[in-house]
Amino acid sequence: MKKIGLFFGSFNPIHIGHLILANYILENSDMNEVWFVVSPQNPFKDKKTLLNDHNRLDMVELALKNYPNIKASNVEFSLPKPSYTIDTLAYLNEKYPKYSFSLIMGEDNLKSLHKWKNADYLIKNYHIIVYPRVSEGETKASAYQNHENISLIKAPIIELSATEIRNMIKENKNVRPMLPPEVFEYLDGSSFYK
Repeated sequence: MKKIGLFFGSFNPIHIGHLILANYILENSDMNEVWFVVSPQNPFKDKKTLLNDHNRLDMVELALKNYPNIKASNVEFSLPKPSYTIDTLAYLNEKYPKYSFSLIMGEDNLKSLHKWKNADYLIKNYHIIVYPRVSEGETKASAYQNHENISLIKAPIIELSATEIRNMIKENKNVRPMLPPEVFEYLDGSSFYK
């Protein structure tokens, strides 16, 4: 059975931290592939800073072209909005019955997992790979962190954020080292994030 790690996000834009993390998981787990699941437009997010779905998908596809085991997925583009992880997983399980899916999330998401739709079902039925995040102040541990389906990994902590990158682009600062070269080229000639 092929093992797929699902890395959900807006990827607005995808940056080298995302690639370092996905590569680390591939090299240090039994995952055969990692899929970057590009999440669609969130009605609560500022449309001025969130590029449309297809621009973000284009950037993810460009960034991943040299990584044969890391793929872009637009699966949520055709599913009902808002997108709930549990619904996306149900769809993927039906479409790919011979694949086994795991979730990839940061420690911050694990701490708020109890608020997710069908969180108990999710944790009971899916393996979840959790990577470390730099946390702001004191935060309580997740009720789930000792669950048998949770794997806490010691991936490198990359202190990069898409928000910071967008702000730097707006201020005409050099973001080249933070982005895959193809993504930098894609953004460089555009008015995106300005």
